[in-house]
Amino acid sequence: MGIADDAKNKAEELKGRGKEAVGSATDDDDLKAEGKGDKASAETKQKLTDAADAVKGKIDDVKDKLTGH
Repeated sequence: MGIADDAKNKAEELKGRGKEAVGSATDDDDLKAEGKGDKASAETKQKLTDAADAVKGKIDDVKDKLTGH
């Protein structure tokens, strides 16, 4: 996990926001719903990435304590 994942998730979120905005502006409920789905998917992926990073950080802390670093 890292910067690349964060960037991909942000790009997907922005794409979803764009679709949602265009769907609202054009009264296209399907596009609006698709945008909301893209945005929700990106937000979920970002939360999972953040959680994985936090777990990795804790594992690294334990390794450091065990090895005396």
